Amino acid sequence: MKEKRRVVLRTCVVTKEQLEKKDLLRIVKNKEGLVFVDENGKQNGRGAYIKKDLEVLELAKKNKALDRALDTTISDEVYTQIENSIKKKKTTNTK
Repeated sequence: MKEKRRVVLRTCVVTKEQLEKKDLLRIVKNKEGLVFVDENGKQNGRGAYIKKDLEVLELAKKNKALDRALDTTISDEVYTQIENSIKKKKTTNTK
């Protein structure tokens, strides 16, 4: 008999929804204070999850949810990286 895989849930820092890890994007702040998108979800550092949705990203910018979750100021460059990752995932899923 095949064992069922456990579904890993994480909470979006913006919407507070509990979603599967595959539906979220992990943003990491490492020991050096660098903030970046963690495509594989395995990088060391403080992580925060955000739903892969451009509307949620806009809300995150407006209410500074990622800034609070990672206890730092998120640069526009990081928000652009997040936006590109979300768009990349959407085009990959539609093929």
